[in-house]
Amino acid sequence: MTLAPRVVMVTRRTEYDELLAKHGTRGQAGYFLQSRGRDLTELHERHRLTHRAIEKAAAAIPVDWRRGTVERSDVSRFLFSPDDVIMVVGQDGLVANVAKYLDGQPVIGIDPEPGRNAGVLVTHAADEVSDLLRATDHVAEHTMVEARLDDGQHLLALNEIFVGHPTHQTARYDLKTPEGTGETQASSGVIVATGTGATGWCRSVALERHSQLALPLPTQQRLVWFVREAWPSPATKTNLTEGELNGAQLSLTVKSDRLVAFGDGIEADSLNLTWGQTVTIGKAAKALRLVA
Repeated sequence: MTLAPRVVMVTRRTEYDELLAKHGTRGQAGYFLQSRGRDLTELHERHRLTHRAIEKAAAAIPVDWRRGTVERSDVSRFLFSPDDVIMVVGQDGLVANVAKYLDGQPVIGIDPEPGRNAGVLVTHAADEVSDLLRATDHVAEHTMVEARLDDGQHLLALNEIFVGHPTHQTARYDLKTPEGTGETQASSGVIVATGTGATGWCRSVALERHSQLALPLPTQQRLVWFVREAWPSPATKTNLTEGELNGAQLSLTVKSDRLVAFGDGIEADSLNLTWGQTVTIGKAAKALRLVA
């Protein structure tokens, strides 16, 4: 007997939920904000919109389908099945948070606050869920990025991977590009970004430095990389600070006592790099399959 499909809904606590968890009651949370010249009304309205979208999306799931729910903080411990349909209700970043734990399952991004979110990954309204569940074969594949250490450890990300010092002090390493050029650098870290990431942190870096490098689109296979605040000295250079990876890899050999590599801004899920280790970063074999 074939099991009915399972829809796994991924959510995260709203800012209103977090305030209540911290202060205990709505009245205490309101007093805390009011004493600082702010109002709880906006956060409560956003909370209401989010839960309304969750309820609408849940109601659109066929009654004979199986269901699962997982909160953002538990995603790393949740067991996704190969035939699951993933429905993310929240901001674009929530899709990035779940992407690296998937292996080809279709993802439906639901935006509970149209006009507030960028809508790069949460591209649909809750009213569309019924139609989307019948169209999960129509997907756009978003390129992902992978960091791999010389001891076999690896890390996936949808937006970007950052390599640097865990406390954001100076990171020292030997950088080697796919073209075979390299140099010793001291910087505040290196990011390697996908086309999806090019709409976020990577774009900020590119704009700030007035880069002429063409950023990729989310579905393009190429990646771009930037060195943040490279420092020139007698022992370190600043000639190689940005570039493109088109099917190739960027390589960093650590010359600090400890560096970390993490993806999509989640520092708690990181790889630790010690002196002499090498990390290579390039396009991942997996991709996010976002229902279009």
